[in-house]
Parts: sequence; C-alpha cells; structure tokens
Amino acid sequence: MIVTLIVVCEVGFWVLLAAGLALRYLAGRRRLGAAVLLLEPLLELVLLAVTAVDLKNGAEPDWKHGLAALYIGYTVAYGHYTVKWIDGHAAHRLAGAPRPPKPPRHGRARARHEAGLWLRTVLAAAVAIVLLQLAVWYVGDDGSTGSLTEWQFSALRVVGIHGVIALTYTIWPKKAPAHSEEVSAERPSPITKR
Repeated sequence: MIVTLIVVCEVGFWVLLAAGLALRYLAGRRRLGAAVLLLEPLLELVLLAVTAVDLKNGAEPDWKHGLAALYIGYTVAYGHYTVKWIDGHAAHRLAGAPRPPKPPRHGRARARHEAGLWLRTVLAAAVAIVLLQLAVWYVGDDGSTGSLTEWQFSALRVVGIHGVIALTYTIWPKKAPAHSEEVSAERPSPITKR
C-alpha cells in the first residue's frame, strides 16, 4: 500500500503542477493556479500520515517505509525548486515571459550552482533521516528497525556521492571553450546614432 501511495503522490504532484500551470497561463487565473500549486505539500502530509498509521497498526518496518521517508525528504528539498523551474519555462512558452536563465556551465559559477544542489540533497537526506529516526523511536524495541536504519545510511551515502560530484566542479572547474571568448571578442560594440 505504501509503494502505491508513493506512486499516487508522484502522479498527483505532476497532475497538480499541470493543472496549476494551465490555470495560471492558459486560463488566466493566476491566483487559482497558485492555490492549486500550494496544494502539492498536502500530498506529502498524506503520505506521512498513512506511513505513520501503517506502522501504528503493527506493520513491520521495511524498505517501503524507508522509501516513503526518502520521497518526502526529496520533495521537501527539491519540490519548490522543480516547481519554480517548470513555472519559469511555462511562463516563457505560454505567457511570453523571457526565457529563464540556464544554469551556469563553467567556472566558479557552475561550482556554486552544484554546491547549491548538493545543499538541497543534504536537506533531503536530513529530513529523511529525521523521519526514519522518528519511525525507529515510534516502533521502539518491540519491532525490527534494521531496514529503517539501513535507509538512513543510504541517505548518507547519497549525500556523500553527490558531495564528491559537486566538489569536482570546485577542484577541476570546467573551462569555457576558447572559441566562445573569441566570438565575444570579435563582436563589435553597439554604436549609438547621434
């Protein structure tokens, strides 16, 4: 049941996102669209409540409960970021807004961008680890909580792997191609008419 609910929450996330953006940009109902987008955190609260009830009803803690905690952590850390990114692209395509800026590709700017994403992963893992620890305490000594603590270590491994990847952008920053500097040097400066 928990896995099915995770899938329903993920599908619900995208359905609410599409409905909110359609209301904002196609129907011209910006406030109603924003209200629909604000309903998305309710999906995670439902998942959290059902997971807690499942454990309270005596379900043996297993990988499904750990996956639910990681899903909630990911949504807390990356949900707003994803909605903002998609909203910017929808505004560009549907409402004539300027194209949203792309993430930087080179140098320190790229390293800062990757560090910011890593901090989101740290937040996702922290939320998941706290939820899993609460579940461990909730189940108590009566049940087997080994699978929940394994998920905590999995969250820490994800943080470590993502941290190494982000660190590579700082240690070995990707340099801009040489031809892009030449092209910008060859462009004439705009001349104003008098």
